[in-house]
Amino acid sequence: MGESGAAGSRVVIVMPTYNERQNLEGMAIRIREAVPDADLLVVDDNSPDGTGDLADKLAEGDPHVHVMHRTEKAGLGRAYVAGFTWALDRGYDLIVEMDADGSHRPEDLPKLLVAVTKSDAVIGSRYVPGGTVVNWPKSREILSRGANFYNRLMLGVRIRDATGGFRVYKSETLRKIDLGSIDSAGYCFQIDMTLRVLQAGLSLAEVPITFVERELGASKMSNAVIIEAFTRVAQWGITARLHGHSAASIRK
Repeated sequence: MGESGAAGSRVVIVMPTYNERQNLEGMAIRIREAVPDADLLVVDDNSPDGTGDLADKLAEGDPHVHVMHRTEKAGLGRAYVAGFTWALDRGYDLIVEMDADGSHRPEDLPKLLVAVTKSDAVIGSRYVPGGTVVNWPKSREILSRGANFYNRLMLGVRIRDATGGFRVYKSETLRKIDLGSIDSAGYCFQIDMTLRVLQAGLSLAEVPITFVERELGASKMSNAVIIEAFTRVAQWGITARLHGHSAASIRK
């Protein structure tokens, strides 16, 4: 189970959910069609809309689908760390992170899995040549582009889409990162992981994707999430500058 990508690598897609009942089944079907040999781990944070129950039903009918139930909504970062740890404990070679809302297209998975054979990790990027966004409110796109410019300025990274959440990590990449020390809860988690990969001296490639605004359900973006990311990036950048380095060059 879970064999896909180059040379029969075992692949698992880690997909956190909170109130994604409207989107989950359709996404699971598209993932199974795009990468038939890969496994899917749904990490549900006790969704009140029954997403976890639906995930259990999908798992009952498909041995490639697995479910992790968490007792509370503790943030995107913690859900991913739990899913990554689960995957590493079970010997997967390639670990994918992606959203359940349809913004990350399963049809882009095969090219990300090919690209990671030449790198330690890959980001599906909206902001490299060939990357696009579809149906996104202009305000959200301005916020996202501005956040990535701020990241490059403060952290000294060249990554164009450090906030992007559609990624593939080699298992050995995640093993070189201290997952247990990560406490970034919201979307700041993506920036944190970007830094940790670069600080470990590993390669991180960007592959263009088409990002599609969700059609169903509500976005999890909030002022608290934005403030967390802004504050942490400022802390990381200022600390690095006080030591005469860019944040990306400091080995943790």
